[in-house]
Amino acid sequence: QVQLVESGGGLVQAGESLRLSCSTSDSIFSFNRMGWYRQAPGKEREAVAIMPRTGSRIYADSVKGRFTLSRDNYNTMYLQMNSLKPEDTAVYYCNAVREDVSGLPTDYWGKGTLVTISS
Repeated sequence: QVQLVESGGGLVQAGESLRLSCSTSDSIFSFNRMGWYRQAPGKEREAVAIMPRTGSRIYADSVKGRFTLSRDNYNTMYLQMNSLKPEDTAVYYCNAVREDVSGLPTDYWGKGTLVTISS
């Protein structure tokens, strides 16, 4: 059973920074892609940053230039969030996708970590 555990959320003021971490029970390279999603109160979950196993990272327009997705060479993915804004307030979820030989994807999710930005 794949497990994803997020950490690093908290309450900060606008303009400050946070770094989220996502630790996986399997090697990062066993997934076809990983990423961060967020869900603000009353809104649908949205993609924030996606990292394919190979290829370029993809960022939502709302976070480009402020957020950076990175990983180590084992089992941890990070989201560095700078210049935070009140509208970044949300529960942030780690996601990992593994495709079988036929290309059928299976999604794995962490339980989320709350990020609150005060103005």
